[in-house]
Amino acid sequence: MKRTIATIAAVAAFALPALASASTWNIDPDHSNVGFKVRHLMVSNVKGSFEKHKGTVEINDKDITKSKVAVTIETASVNTNVAKRDEHLRSADFFDAAKYPTMTFVSKSVAKAGKGKLKVTGDLTLHGVTKQVVLNVEGPAKESKDPWGSMRSGVVASTKINRKDFGLVYNAALETGGVAVGEEVDINLEIEMIKAK
Repeated sequence: MKRTIATIAAVAAFALPALASASTWNIDPDHSNVGFKVRHLMVSNVKGSFEKHKGTVEINDKDITKSKVAVTIETASVNTNVAKRDEHLRSADFFDAAKYPTMTFVSKSVAKAGKGKLKVTGDLTLHGVTKQVVLNVEGPAKESKDPWGSMRSGVVASTKINRKDFGLVYNAALETGGVAVGEEVDINLEIEMIKAK
């Protein structure tokens, strides 16, 4: 019996440092921005964002490459500051928010890409289609305590996708040649996180 207790204690002693090396962070939607940019009429860019999103980041303090990310974004929360355009983006022509209310990103691997930089590879599920994408990440930033006693950090990330890869194929031809909406979409993320207590 004593040996059994001693064995359990020894296992626990080794397990505790491993558990302590990982920390969970919740994305703060009030201080984060999930933005995108797409070419419009071949002459300019339209920018927008998604107002409702949530997610967690598990940071391995000993080995950053063992960290994990999971994010959910509500497609109906798209905002380009033009109500009529946002209604069109929510329709079946684009996001079809009624049928596909969310898009998700779940990381599969994390790799170092230079000082303070990472490449996070994961599955992006949008419009019922899942494709692998790579986020170019700066951070995480050094932890900082806010006035209410919570620890905060942040990352900046970006990637590019082709919307047609996700079944978002709507477009209109222009008389002068080309199309109304570009296929390539720039995604830019400004994420602030709160350490879970």
